[in-house]
Amino acid sequence: MKREIPLSVPSLDMDIVENLRECVETGWVSTGGRFIGEFEAAVAGYAGAAGAVGCQSGTAGLHVALRALGVGPGDEVIVPTLAFIAAVNPVAFQGASPVFMDCDAGFCMDAGKLGRFCAEECRMEGGGLVDRKTGRRVAAAIVVHVFGNLADMEGIMDVAGRYGLKVIEDATEALGSYWTEGRHRGRHAGTVGDLGVYSFNANKIITTGGGGMIVSGPRGGRLLERARYLATTAKDDGLRFVHNDVGYNYRMLNIQAALGVSQIRRLESFIEVKAANYRRYAECLAAMGIEGVRLLPYSAGLRPNHWFYPFEVDGAAFGKSRDALMLALIDEGIQCRPVWRLCHLQRPYRRARRYRISLAARYEKSVLNLPCSVGLAGDDVEYVCEAIKRIGRG
Repeated sequence: MKREIPLSVPSLDMDIVENLRECVETGWVSTGGRFIGEFEAAVAGYAGAAGAVGCQSGTAGLHVALRALGVGPGDEVIVPTLAFIAAVNPVAFQGASPVFMDCDAGFCMDAGKLGRFCAEECRMEGGGLVDRKTGRRVAAAIVVHVFGNLADMEGIMDVAGRYGLKVIEDATEALGSYWTEGRHRGRHAGTVGDLGVYSFNANKIITTGGGGMIVSGPRGGRLLERARYLATTAKDDGLRFVHNDVGYNYRMLNIQAALGVSQIRRLESFIEVKAANYRRYAECLAAMGIEGVRLLPYSAGLRPNHWFYPFEVDGAAFGKSRDALMLALIDEGIQCRPVWRLCHLQRPYRRARRYRISLAARYEKSVLNLPCSVGLAGDDVEYVCEAIKRIGRG
């Protein structure tokens, strides 16, 4: 019997209803109310951050982070090409130019290529890094922790320190991921660079329907103050409506935060379930002995949140291309999706600078994400694996 198995849907509990009822009864449904501060404190406490600033979305958080770090027109920002385009668009919002970087085996920015770009393609001038080809200041890097995996932040921060780069961690997919080894042991995604950003979109590991959060490491308090100021329309006098800078109406809604307060209490249990289902996929696929496919591993030395389950298809060995498998699975009611089209190939960025893109190009053609909702049942995993095996034989 055909099933309908979604890719990634939220897991909501009825305790949310009481929080929403309070918002409605008190009238605090917009950008004021107790749940905003409570949710910010809960996220900061969970991640070990200096603080947190709620905002409308992860994209809004990245935009504010760039402003807070002084990135502006004429600058360059190094970004990954293997990422959702929302990680890159805020660079354009600021009138800056992206420089696209390849990924490593864990899907995240290649720290080695980042270092080589800075050493070989740039020069130090006036205390900052300048791109030899364009003459622009290379001001910052946005590092995306893709699918809940973690980038090589030791290598990236070494490069950033050597060349004076600001670092924004796009941790929109990585809430709950942290390092278990190395210099950043015990640190959560988003708390190593200058600023980090989370997302609570409906497909993320916890959700507020929309919404995002800006965080920082232990010494980032002043940056967070600047971020909060910019995200609240740069309001200097709330009574007389005095604004001494250009800000944004990017504030999180109390009704969103009410959802978040309930959700973050369940985050660790969500991660346990997602990790168990990831292992179940790996065991099931191995037991079936399907050639030409593999569930991609997470990097060593970390506790990932297992947000998404990236799955690679070798078309020659499997007998069908990644796209053929994807369409066949969808036809059987199994929602799945390919990795994003690479950002440097998207129309707005085709003329942008890029540096030695290779592995990302392979992943774009070979990687598929399998159903990974918290509510995924064990027999759902078996159903997906059996469908993959059957399609490969067909």
